[in-house]
Amino acid sequence: MSITLIVLVVVAVFVGALMRSMFGFGEAIVSMPLLALLPIPLQTSVSLIGLAGLTVALLTVFSGWRHVERPVLIRLAISTVIGIPAGLVLLHVAPAIVITSGLGIFLIVFGCYSLIKKALSRAIERPLLNHRGWVLPFGFASGVLGSAYNFNGVPVVVYGTLRRWNPDRFRGTLQAHFLISGVLVVAGHALGGLWTFESFIFYAYSLPAILIATALGVFLNKRIPAAKFERYLFIIIISLGILLLFPRGTS
Repeated sequence: MSITLIVLVVVAVFVGALMRSMFGFGEAIVSMPLLALLPIPLQTSVSLIGLAGLTVALLTVFSGWRHVERPVLIRLAISTVIGIPAGLVLLHVAPAIVITSGLGIFLIVFGCYSLIKKALSRAIERPLLNHRGWVLPFGFASGVLGSAYNFNGVPVVVYGTLRRWNPDRFRGTLQAHFLISGVLVVAGHALGGLWTFESFIFYAYSLPAILIATALGVFLNKRIPAAKFERYLFIIIISLGILLLFPRGTS
């Protein structure tokens, strides 16, 4: 474990934590592909970002708690629990090249969706998915993607967009979901044997960066035009997804 590798891992975690604290989601979307480009096992990356995401959630959840849509949060939590084992099976069974390629395709699709979601939202005059049962497949997908890729927030982002949540409800419910699903996902990683000594070493080195990124993200959130910054962010996400589709020299 070289100093250069440690610095690169810390930088990847810092950038992800900064995105998460600024926009309410995105740390795994950014950090996972960056870590996938480094010579560390995929399981180490997954467990590390799981711990980092839970840390950010603990630091940010209380500011938006009063805006949480609690009935939706409860159904999300229940369906997320069901999805977590499926994601762990996928992580253990599927070859790393399949997972990283799938991750790349997912990033491209999600990035393209995010770029057009504002136009999509304007086209939707009324909230969709009004039946309360619709939240269940999104929660299940959150569990699968969370335990396999740490993307537990992405299905909720899509669900909240289609439900036309206002910004306060969107951010508050998402952060509360991150806290609950983060605990469940990290527990799943522990039970699934993903925790390694290397994961905790990287986490210990990254912890100061996570704290700084969280404070900086909250500060910048109030001062940077989020719409323009989000556009650049999603273009970078698409670029990282394309990069992951190319064969790498490390396994």
